[in-house]
Amino acid sequence: MTPKTNPAPRVSMEPVSMNTPESRNRCDLLGGCSPFSPDMSGSWDTKETGDMLQYNKDIVNWRIVIVTDRQGACGMTGQPIEDHGLIGNMYTAALVGKNGSIDWYCTPQFDSPSVFASILDEDRGGHFFVRPRGSGWVSKQFYWPETNILVTRFLHKDGSVEITDFMPILPETEGSPSVHQIIRKVTCIRGRVELEMECRPAFDYGRSDHVTEIFGQEGARFDARSLSLGLATEIPLGEIEGGVGAKFPLAEGEAAVFVLRQVGPDETCGLCISPEAAESMFRETASFWRNWLSGCRYQGRWREMVHRSALVLKLLTFAPTGAIIAAPTTSLPETPGGIRNWDYRYTWIRDSAFTIYVFLRLGFTAEAKRYFSFLESICTAPIEDGSPPLQVMYGIDGRVNLAEEELAHLEGYGGAKPVRIGNGAHDQLQLDIFGELLDAAYLFNKHGEPISLRLWKDLVRIVEWVRRHWQQPDDGIWEVRGGKKKFVYSKVMCWVALDRAIRLAEKRSFPADIPAWSRTRNDIYNEIMEKGWNSEREAFTQSYGSEDLDASNLIMPLVFFVSPSDPLMRKTIEATVKSPEEGGLLSSGLVYRYNPEQTDDGLEGEEGTFNMCTFWLVEALTRSGRYDPVHLEEARLLFEKMLGFANHLGLYAEEVGKCGEALGNFPQAFTHLSLISAAFNLDRVLDHAQGKER
Repeated sequence: MTPKTNPAPRVSMEPVSMNTPESRNRCDLLGGCSPFSPDMSGSWDTKETGDMLQYNKDIVNWRIVIVTDRQGACGMTGQPIEDHGLIGNMYTAALVGKNGSIDWYCTPQFDSPSVFASILDEDRGGHFFVRPRGSGWVSKQFYWPETNILVTRFLHKDGSVEITDFMPILPETEGSPSVHQIIRKVTCIRGRVELEMECRPAFDYGRSDHVTEIFGQEGARFDARSLSLGLATEIPLGEIEGGVGAKFPLAEGEAAVFVLRQVGPDETCGLCISPEAAESMFRETASFWRNWLSGCRYQGRWREMVHRSALVLKLLTFAPTGAIIAAPTTSLPETPGGIRNWDYRYTWIRDSAFTIYVFLRLGFTAEAKRYFSFLESICTAPIEDGSPPLQVMYGIDGRVNLAEEELAHLEGYGGAKPVRIGNGAHDQLQLDIFGELLDAAYLFNKHGEPISLRLWKDLVRIVEWVRRHWQQPDDGIWEVRGGKKKFVYSKVMCWVALDRAIRLAEKRSFPADIPAWSRTRNDIYNEIMEKGWNSEREAFTQSYGSEDLDASNLIMPLVFFVSPSDPLMRKTIEATVKSPEEGGLLSSGLVYRYNPEQTDDGLEGEEGTFNMCTFWLVEALTRSGRYDPVHLEEARLLFEKMLGFANHLGLYAEEVGKCGEALGNFPQAFTHLSLISAAFNLDRVLDHAQGKER
């Protein structure tokens, strides 16, 4: 077939009938919005009127009338954020919707330009779906146990079909781009089902044209300016606008395989894989994930959620360097339809202490060591005169230039503009990162392996910089764009930097100016107590002289700045757990990071509650619960309620919206790190309270 040049595509999606359960959304009892599940007891009444759906609950003899439309949570169109699962191979990752569509995929690595981005723009973003033809189907999605292999099951009046999506974990061969591949195995479980497939890539975030070429019954090839992809399959393909499509039946026991991979200039579309070969690769991939997870030491009450969070963190690890990205996506909004849209495909120094702590607690010492080696390489990098010794975030390969750019041609998730790539906060001054780095070094030296003298000398350079500059205002943990302030959390983490450096020096007998460091540590402590505490609010506030609360101050007992039973900390917790209307940050068991109506963060719009802040509150209550049984019970109830806000696969975005929907980039590493930390410590305190030893 003659190759055809395809412009950056405008994809026309087939509308879903309103007379099918899968086209409707509900807000469940915990506030999370998701498609109707076929697991609900009772039966759907076949009599429907317009957008009204009748549902019989025979066991209690009542009827619920639910008003719905084709929009998702709180007016969102398309697949909601939470209706996705993640697959990957520790080089890159893809989001797969419950409708069988790959809606986000960058290759060959996490921060490469996207190939599929329909989650940001259904028309221009590109997608790759497989699903039953027409309407009348519902879907379920789950992970194969103890793996990152995703199964999407379609239930149809003619039968049932499963799509098994995974990325094989294979040894990297130098110069071989085919290592990064997505395998989609479609199997008919019951009956005979007519299916459809569309693969419409949109290279470079939909900015680059490409050429499509079909090779008989071998598949197709897509050539853009800087990347070529092959789609290998034995299913006959036809050319459609912007890509290829197919319509094909599968009977019970039959299977079809689609393999998407990067191809070289001398290849066609890559080698077709038989269902038997796909099954073999499935087993090898499952074995890899299970063998890795078997090293997890956590055996507590919430094992399944902790295991899933650990698997997420492993997926978000960039194998060549050990860096962990904050999330695999960009510009999924913190505010529905708003401007709080950021690129999270980088690694934040802020995550370092939590990451080292969690990996070591779970028993994944190799991952902790690999990640710490990445941090060490950053510490030893040369810096410009007058610049801080670290920047806020780095590329997954350690690069420092993360210039921010807006993609005006993309509509944005739910119309949330602008879509951004790069992150302008990379060159902000955020003083807290030095405390997180020194805490990571202290933890690794204590629970991992002794740090080197060379690294110690670099840490001394960092500590001396903090000693000279800790009094400066900064942009804070939340990377606000409303101007620098003297944030209390930043000062606390400067105290942590000095404190951990002193402990390290004393533990290892390293050369250090401990008297000078101790004086600075004391100065920071005294200033926080004098200027960070607001006697009228009876709480530590966001910044010096402010009356606004900030959930980041819940970290204080976690880093041993104050005792969890200290009256100042108890008062801060009491202020935090009040509702926003009462001046607090807690809303129905979920915590806002701060009140944007009271805090000038330089951005417009509202935002949801922050998941990791809720887990921080759990930890603060847990530590206080050693001395107060009421706080311990509150911590457990809050934690278990929070577990209900994960999606159907146990994944969390950054925030929860007012309709219970996921907001922000997805899935977010820091949320899963905070979950694991909260689970581990809550388990330990509960066991102690019950007289158990784990």
